[in-house]
Amino acid sequence: MSRLPPAIFLMGPTASGKTELALELARALPCDLISVDSALVYRGMDIGTAKPSKEILAEFPHRLIDIREPAESYSAAEFRDDALAAMADITARGRIPLLVGGTMLYFKALLEGLADMPSADPVLRAELEARAEEEGWAALHAELAAVDPESAARIHPNDPQRLIRALEVYRLSGLSMTAHRQRQMAQNPVFDSSGSGHLPYTVAQLAIAPAQRQILHERIAQRFKRMLEQGFIEEVEALRRQNDLHEGLPSMRAVGYRQVWEYLDGKLSHEQMEERGVIATRQLAKRQFTWLRSWSGLHWLDSLAHDNLQRTLKCLESAAILG
Repeated sequence: MSRLPPAIFLMGPTASGKTELALELARALPCDLISVDSALVYRGMDIGTAKPSKEILAEFPHRLIDIREPAESYSAAEFRDDALAAMADITARGRIPLLVGGTMLYFKALLEGLADMPSADPVLRAELEARAEEEGWAALHAELAAVDPESAARIHPNDPQRLIRALEVYRLSGLSMTAHRQRQMAQNPVFDSSGSGHLPYTVAQLAIAPAQRQILHERIAQRFKRMLEQGFIEEVEALRRQNDLHEGLPSMRAVGYRQVWEYLDGKLSHEQMEERGVIATRQLAKRQFTWLRSWSGLHWLDSLAHDNLQRTLKCLESAAILG
């Protein structure tokens, strides 16, 4: 049996230092980068997403950055198709795909495939959003807990995008997301010994984060303040001038963008906007940690360690990625 081609997954919560380590790896190895981030796909959303600078992208091009307009949607299924095509192209060039980002759902979709769930229904989504406006997101979360307790335990009440999707799947199909995934697992083989599931690659899976959560919280607060200094508010003002944008779009629900949008609408003071932006980012990091804690086959790295490149190279050797 021929050996599967290598690939590297570099995961972690927001502000953990993923990009810096990815660039070190790209300097040391014949790697091409693929972004695994649901916000970096959007053009014009640069500051609030901590998108790599134009200089970095010129030296180290990232696939799947700036591939959609903010008014457009982008699903996990689309990401999987795009990522598989990019990985195949990189492999054909004799190089190693290095996938880096914090959208865990995208990594999971790559590894396991996607259950056969119904497509989005704009009418039902509008109905659910209107109900949330009237009754609050906690009411929708309670409804989800009644029909799909496993998904409700995984989805935070303040995560409207995933909450609506879970209820939408149940309303449209009569089956919960959990039931869809269980049926998928019954129909398909589980992960193989390489940990790559249905993905035809030998995958080394790495996660980077500070060992102490408080350090990550401080990094998040500092980074949000720096974004504001760099012109984050002006960036959102420019996006708002595009008449086809509204705050209900997935792009404008991205962490930070929603809070700045509400500030520009006069709903929040500058201080409230900054405070809520930091809190929302910390909540995102907490959800990312929840995904990662249940992830099998991960090799963890401490963001503050000075030898992460060496540790990573050693891990890649033991995972038969190198050599």
